[in-house]
Amino acid sequence: MKRGLDVNKKYLPSALVLYLNYFIHGVGCSVLGQAVIKEALATSWNVEVMTITAISAALGLGRLIALPFAGPLSDKLGRRISVVIGGASYAIFLMGLAFAFNMGPNGGYQIAYICAIVGGIANSFLDTGIYPAVAEIIYSAPGVATMGIKFFIAISQMLLPFFLGVTVSVTAAGLTSYNRLFIICGVAYIILLALIIFFPLPDTDKGEGAAKKEGLIASLKHTKFSAGSIAMILIGFTCTGTFQLWLNCAQNFAKNVVGWDDPSIMQSYYSIGTILALIVTAFLTRKIKDVRFIIAYPAICLVTLIAVLIIPSRALCIAGAFIIGWAGAGGLLQIATSVCNMLFPKIKGTVTALVMIASSLCNYTILTAASQMTPSGVLVMNIVITGIGVALGLFVNLNYDKMLEDAKSAV
Repeated sequence: MKRGLDVNKKYLPSALVLYLNYFIHGVGCSVLGQAVIKEALATSWNVEVMTITAISAALGLGRLIALPFAGPLSDKLGRRISVVIGGASYAIFLMGLAFAFNMGPNGGYQIAYICAIVGGIANSFLDTGIYPAVAEIIYSAPGVATMGIKFFIAISQMLLPFFLGVTVSVTAAGLTSYNRLFIICGVAYIILLALIIFFPLPDTDKGEGAAKKEGLIASLKHTKFSAGSIAMILIGFTCTGTFQLWLNCAQNFAKNVVGWDDPSIMQSYYSIGTILALIVTAFLTRKIKDVRFIIAYPAICLVTLIAVLIIPSRALCIAGAFIIGWAGAGGLLQIATSVCNMLFPKIKGTVTALVMIASSLCNYTILTAASQMTPSGVLVMNIVITGIGVALGLFVNLNYDKMLEDAKSAV
């Protein structure tokens, strides 16, 4: 039996640069969910605090715009161009937030919304460039390679409260500002972008073979979807709703309902839960079918959310952050994608795109709705969405054996 991973050592520095993109992304994708950031931006723009959630929703809109063509571009023109586009777009998003803050009520909110759309586009290009690139570098264990992406994100999110503490400042007008963090992260993306231009990457499928690959729409025309497979794709929506609503709104619940002045430490517990889940779940999936997690983890999240709503306390908010980080964000979306790939072995790229589109659609619609609700109302909505996810997971598990048989007969 082989020990360790088979890796082309020539590309190890490139792999580190690729993973560091997601370390910065860990800040970018969760910074707008922090209560202190929301309050600072809301004060500068003279809007309600929960309205800032709509900016987070715009990230999902950007992903929806880019996903249909980001993947084909990565396949045909190479991973490098996707990573460069993603890094440049993310720099625009993060530095744009600093610019928008300085604009105050004179269009600051609108500028930030547009920049967030660009940030969502950046996320799509990074995903379609870096996921396959690291899998090509660590070719003997592509699952471990992609799990490393989630690990770097989680480490960054765990350190986010510290980053906020060392970058906070007060403007001449007396406003609390986190512009230093936005600018530092934007500059970091520019540096990583420059490095990836010169660092070597594995050859990708180009030329005749890539040119003949079907696009998303063409693949769908030749695919039959059962009720079970549709339920699997919809789980991409529900599981995203569970952790995105918590990530973006739970601190507001802790602040407004529990009376916790600074609940930012919840982010660290959430990230610790995610990191531990990535490690433990990786071992559990060797003995337990992936599909079982699709009902078990949402059920755990559902019980947790109900407990936090019924008995709001600081202790339960901390416990909830850890549990949702584990069961909601600790690889559930990736497991759902993996199960879909097993059900559609001929069109893995297409079905992955469908799950991510469902995820992005949730990010946009649900967070937009949350921006108009109270923190308690958002928690209730999260319970409903997670409950639907449990029902979908149960349906898939009851029909899984037949779905697998259908998938094998279609090969």
